[in-house]
Amino acid sequence: MTPVHRNAPGTHSSDLRAAAADFGRRRFLTGTGAAVALAFAVNLPAAGTASAAELDAAKIKSDPFTLGVASGEPRPNGVVLWTRLAPSPYESGSGLPAKRVSVRWEVANDSRFTRVVKHGTVDAHPEFNHAVHIDVSGLDSDRVYYFRFRAGAWISPVGRTRTAPARNARISELRLAAVSCQAYHDGYFTAYRHLAQEDLGVVFHLGDYLYEYAVTAAGGSRNYTDRRLPAHYNRETVTLEDYRLRYALYKSDPDLMAAHAAHPFVVTWDDHETENNYADETPENDVPPEEFLLRRASAYRAYWENQPLRKPQQPDGPDMQLYRRLYFGRLAQFDILDTRQYRSDQAYGDGWQTPGPESEDPSRTLTGGTQERWLLDGWKNSRSTWNVVPQQVTFSQRRSLPTPDFKLSMDSWDGYPASRQRLMDGAEAAGLDNLMVLTGDVHVANAYDLKKDWNDPDSRTLGTEIVATSISSGKDGSDKPSNYDTYLQANPHMKFYNGRRGYVTVTLGDDQARADFRTVSAVTTPNAPISTAGSFVTEAGDPGLKPV
Repeated sequence: MTPVHRNAPGTHSSDLRAAAADFGRRRFLTGTGAAVALAFAVNLPAAGTASAAELDAAKIKSDPFTLGVASGEPRPNGVVLWTRLAPSPYESGSGLPAKRVSVRWEVANDSRFTRVVKHGTVDAHPEFNHAVHIDVSGLDSDRVYYFRFRAGAWISPVGRTRTAPARNARISELRLAAVSCQAYHDGYFTAYRHLAQEDLGVVFHLGDYLYEYAVTAAGGSRNYTDRRLPAHYNRETVTLEDYRLRYALYKSDPDLMAAHAAHPFVVTWDDHETENNYADETPENDVPPEEFLLRRASAYRAYWENQPLRKPQQPDGPDMQLYRRLYFGRLAQFDILDTRQYRSDQAYGDGWQTPGPESEDPSRTLTGGTQERWLLDGWKNSRSTWNVVPQQVTFSQRRSLPTPDFKLSMDSWDGYPASRQRLMDGAEAAGLDNLMVLTGDVHVANAYDLKKDWNDPDSRTLGTEIVATSISSGKDGSDKPSNYDTYLQANPHMKFYNGRRGYVTVTLGDDQARADFRTVSAVTTPNAPISTAGSFVTEAGDPGLKPV
């Protein structure tokens, strides 16, 4: 996350303010000219996706499965399977003509596919950059399956996935991982190679799957000596083609492909999938609102194309509903949030600021009213042992100093304290004994107790927050960042702080949850080993983190 400096209120011209009114997100698609501009910008299919001519898959002369395979959104009776055909992934169009391609898919009980249980054929359409999303149903609950794709004579790598337990099933344990922030230009995705070897039921990606920043021919800090990346990567992503090519670069990483092939993913975005620190319709920089909404529509479209998401998550222009709810038996309810698309603009121009009337305005929201009500209603109706909230930015209070002149991050929940308090009050009113927030964004590993009163360390603990460090963002990092002692002193509810790269695994059980912070020694050089930097448990019915 990079600090930004927005223009102060009132510095926009009257023409720009008028444009903002004319091109508000929900009115953007109602004007004929805007709709045409948007359709042109994101290549929306006009008369149905079957309109393109068909390409004989036998004419594909090189491997189209260069981006691997993935699965996601596990439910008791099915999962989403994903791949994208890209014989030349670093080229515009990925080496395929603007024709649809027939793709066969198979799901089996074994990795050799001697017992195929589901199969079918689907078209990969050029309008969706030849991405394939298969929403498979009719599978057994809580079971491992294997899947693959075929296009002509080409067969994809084999993927492994797992369905969720039945909604009312009594399961004793679920082991998951949380990951975030994978800047390609900051280093290798070595942590994913280790993650692929873990025994997991599901992986939650908490945002910043890619970064919009330029990547040099040498791959930035990867410092390639045996290959050169095309020049078009050495610029910021703005157009649909830019975002599509950037996903191709990221998804061609062998460690990321290994993780996707090994586990089902549940994804949510943060800011860099579009632009650093944007807030709803407000961009990072002073550009016309219609220009930013076109960029956002392109980014959202490319995100959906390249993730194992269901049809309800397909974007409608610059809008995409990403918040959703998943269940794993009676053990866990997961409420996946989107804290980027509906938020009020960051207070005081963003960055780290002294809190005051602007940031503490009760009308400010990080989730938007509709999503907030959806979350609170879900908690009221929850019968799960654990209520887990995978989301993006730090939820707990995080003071910069232990003195009265402390500052808070206006991009995190600290910049929206009234919004946070409504959720804390709602969780307490719903009687949630075991609330756990999963967080990304900050490129460090943290563990927090969620306090009823942040200013009183002895106040009641209402839950826990587990912050996953980055996969690569921030480069190698260190075990104890320069502000280590200051942060721990300023925030007594912070129980763990580590600045290395990696991920966190969480084991949910009937009696307790355990978090293991897994870190690699380096990402600027490949193949670093992994170790456990810290482990904590929180007991069911008795929130609060205890070191193991």
